[in-house]
Amino acid sequence: MKRTDYLSWDEYFMGIAKFSAGRSKDNNTQVGACIVSEENKILSVGYNGMPTGCCDDDMPWERSGEELDTKYPYVCHAELNAILNRSTGSLSGAKIYVTLFPCNECAKAIIQCGIKEVIYEEDKYADTNGVKASKKMFDMTGVKYTQYKSTDREFTIKL
Repeated sequence: MKRTDYLSWDEYFMGIAKFSAGRSKDNNTQVGACIVSEENKILSVGYNGMPTGCCDDDMPWERSGEELDTKYPYVCHAELNAILNRSTGSLSGAKIYVTLFPCNECAKAIIQCGIKEVIYEEDKYADTNGVKASKKMFDMTGVKYTQYKSTDREFTIKL
């Protein structure tokens, strides 16, 4: 008789996104993303961090101050990293699992590469113009977005 308490696809892929977020060096917000094909195969993962070649120790991680002294002009978001990290093939028709609702810049990239569904965990910036713009663009282009419904199940991995 087979197990009945195995992870659902949504639990599995959101778990991968959350695990990927653990790679972020951002001391305030860690975001992870997992892109999945229509056949439930992982195509790519990403997390928020500095661009390749930019030393994390030499870059600012602050949230306030002069713009060039903050992380905002430099950090690549998890969704963009996942899109750029794909090794081969198209992302057309794929789904992206992400721990935080995509900003407008990431929404543009999601739309442009053909991802058709966004499953997100948190929407803590829902009232910002960036997220409002994301939702407007998703609605206009038929990109479905759904909040992940946590099962509150714990899954422990020893590292």
